[in-house]
Amino acid sequence: MAGKESGARPGAPGPGGRPTRQIKVRLPETVGAGVYANSMMVQHTREEFILDFAMIVGDAGTVVTRVVTSPGHVKRIVKALEENLAKYEGSHGRVDTAPEAPFQIGFQPATDA
Repeated sequence: MAGKESGARPGAPGPGGRPTRQIKVRLPETVGAGVYANSMMVQHTREEFILDFAMIVGDAGTVVTRVVTSPGHVKRIVKALEENLAKYEGSHGRVDTAPEAPFQIGFQPATDA
């Protein structure tokens, strides 16, 4: 999982006794800057989770990116987020849960402008 140091050398035994391997991941310039999202909607089917990250301003919002992944990977994402939030709170103090939005967020039919 990204953001986690395994401490294992490539080729050293990893989980299940299998040798670990190192994968180099390229970060394209178009992705490197990231996007800001202040809302997320989650849907799922038997085979996949769909995470829509949105930017809500005033009475309107736009999905800024969509991530589609497997249920098993969602478990790893949740674990990585929990571990990193604990580290963040250890360094910066407790984070309070943001209040629920006072409005319903959902998809609306696209309009041709």
